[in-house]
Amino acid sequence: MPHLFSSFTLKNLELKNRIVMPPMCQYSVQAKNGIPNEWHYVHYISRAVGGTGLIIMEMTDVEPDGRISDYDLGIWSDDHIPAFARIIEGCHTYGAKVAIQIGHAGRKAQDAAVPVAPSPIAFDDKSKTPRALTTDEVKQMVEKFRDGVRRAVQAGVDTVEIHGAHGYLIHQFHSPLTNKRTDEYGKDMTKFGVEVIEAAKSELPSNTPLIMRISAIEYVENGYGLDYSIELCKRYQQAGVDLFHITSGGEGPIGSGGRPGANPGYQIPFARAIKEALQVPVIAVGKLEDPALAESVIGNQDADLVAIGRGMLRNPYWALHAGVAVGHKPEVPQQYVRAF
Repeated sequence: MPHLFSSFTLKNLELKNRIVMPPMCQYSVQAKNGIPNEWHYVHYISRAVGGTGLIIMEMTDVEPDGRISDYDLGIWSDDHIPAFARIIEGCHTYGAKVAIQIGHAGRKAQDAAVPVAPSPIAFDDKSKTPRALTTDEVKQMVEKFRDGVRRAVQAGVDTVEIHGAHGYLIHQFHSPLTNKRTDEYGKDMTKFGVEVIEAAKSELPSNTPLIMRISAIEYVENGYGLDYSIELCKRYQQAGVDLFHITSGGEGPIGSGGRPGANPGYQIPFARAIKEALQVPVIAVGKLEDPALAESVIGNQDADLVAIGRGMLRNPYWALHAGVAVGHKPEVPQQYVRAF
């Protein structure tokens, strides 16, 4: 069997293959008050029909002003639970497991009247200057993450991903570029992330793994590098993270802007470095939609899972076609068998 289609087990999470749909915001104008709608239902269910092993639903925010835009999803209210539960149940019907990525945009919340952040530093000269959270407000934010994870569990997720990457709130706290605080959350820049992880673990069933997404390097002057992110991951692993999803950038111009050139597989070395340093399973992501490349990532043990983003936006049935490409007989729905 091709490595890409071997099963994967971590605690009670059992995946039929190594293929992940990473979280990708839909910016759906029909998403009223952060509640998933029919677009989201069809969007995610079609990738489950298409053979994806793990679907990570897009960044879902713990308060209304934590969204990148007002068209994004939220999990700040129990009113959100039924719509998520419907999608998750539908994905399960077709053999996919589901996570929700829980996050907060921080200073990158475009539609917030006044965004919040660790420190009052704007993302760029076109963005609003955020208000620095007080120490008490940071502690309250941890509780908002806790409540978000609780709701995700109530909706029936198989695992949860905490968003600590791409320049959003947790990333803002652990980056020296954006955290200029003098309180306990500035003296220890991982403290906020650690507390969020511990809160999440307190809400997850004991045998359910926790995923965290991390930017391995930053692409701006004086941004942190791989050695720094390895130390971040060590702290977060100690706090309870079981699986890291390795990406990069987001605090400024992203990697595809040219530092480094975003060639297929450009983030694989980061995933492998963190996997080896921590002896922890990792998800690799970043232009991996060539099935042969995705197969090699798993076969070479660079990563344990591969996330296919834009490739899966273009083709909901990427996993089925990848199976054919690497010599695996895909698990095609009966209604589509004659096409394969």
